[in-house]
Amino acid sequence: MDIFEKLMNLDRRWVFLFLIVVCVLTYVSDFEIPVLVEPEVEAIFDFVDTLPAGSAVMIPIDYDPGSQAELHPMTYAIVEQCWRKEIKLIFSALSQNSPGMADQAIRDISDSLKVEKEYNGVVYPPREIVNGIDYCFLGYKPYPAIIILSMGQNFRLPFPLDYYGTPLDSLPMMRDIQNYDDLACVIDISGTNSTDYWISYGQGRYGFPLAIGVTGVSTAQYYPFYGSGQIFGIMGGMLGAAQYEQLADNPGLAKDGMRVQWSAHMMIIAFIVLGNVGYFVSRFRARKRERG
Repeated sequence: MDIFEKLMNLDRRWVFLFLIVVCVLTYVSDFEIPVLVEPEVEAIFDFVDTLPAGSAVMIPIDYDPGSQAELHPMTYAIVEQCWRKEIKLIFSALSQNSPGMADQAIRDISDSLKVEKEYNGVVYPPREIVNGIDYCFLGYKPYPAIIILSMGQNFRLPFPLDYYGTPLDSLPMMRDIQNYDDLACVIDISGTNSTDYWISYGQGRYGFPLAIGVTGVSTAQYYPFYGSGQIFGIMGGMLGAAQYEQLADNPGLAKDGMRVQWSAHMMIIAFIVLGNVGYFVSRFRARKRERG
């Protein structure tokens, strides 16, 4: 049995094992994959980057651990950019598994802000992120359409207390924030259909600037809303997150993930090519034996 016949009869478990080895080796390796930034991602970065200190932005965290790999890096990159620029954030959750994702991100990024860092040539001194002053976490409530419409009137209607049980009126940053009119924008990061609710019941009803971050498989369905101007930016999957990290000069989980993803894709393509070569060579030899 020559190499081509062995390729045709290769046990798929060897392919999976080789894929695991490639992913692990790539993850621990130190090299970068070039990232081409798309206009729809740059639009979100530019919007946030031009906001003055003291502005308020709402970031709904509407995903669970199943889409964490794609969407968590978006949250980390945007939230750190906002806090470095002293922008106040309001977090919410319209999925029952989202509060854990939001709470983890808040704690991790708060720790990151305690270290002086330089992004795009600007040195940001360390600062302490304080609940009620730098951010407010509203928490989770069911029935997203009702919650989004209610917040358009007053955040206190669906959320008289924040996630930690503190009355909203006792939080310093919320004293001047009543509804969407007091926000610079809403950036929904979602692995569920809550994005549809934010477009229809949020932006469609109240007209605030809306951008979205969604999983890669969902990205295409939202481009018509981008074209119509209902949303001013889209981040799609891990690639979108990596593009945002590139713009923010803050490489993280997404750029690491793109390196692993690229290597895995190259390996799979190589196996597909080798499998096809083996198939055509075997078929050619079989025909040759029949003729001969």
